[in-house]
Amino acid sequence: QVQLVESGGGLVQAGGSLRLSCAASGRASSRYYMGWFRQAPGKEREFVAAIHRSGIITNYADSVKGRFTISRDNAKNTVYLQMNSLKPEDTAVYYCAAATTGWPTPLYEYKDWGQGTRVTVSS
Repeated sequence: QVQLVESGGGLVQAGGSLRLSCAASGRASSRYYMGWFRQAPGKEREFVAAIHRSGIITNYADSVKGRFTISRDNAKNTVYLQMNSLKPEDTAVYYCAAATTGWPTPLYEYKDWGQGTRVTVSS
């Protein structure tokens, strides 16, 4: 099991940028596949991006490709989500999650979740 704490959310104008961080604690956090998800009001949680435990392979939702970048620093047990060219439709609570098996990792394999950080993009 790994404990996850997100930070970096806030209010930003459309076109702006934010960087979210997800600090992981627990045993061997570097062996986890990590993902970012988001949930907007009244909508289901959706996949945003994921990164292989190697840190080399990444995967993105079509809606964020070219604007968001996921990365990880295993020495710091931290995963990042750099969000550029933000749009009002990116407004949501963003969650990071960890999985130990599968790539690409299906949603049901993500067993550990953070509490979320809120991102609001104003038009």
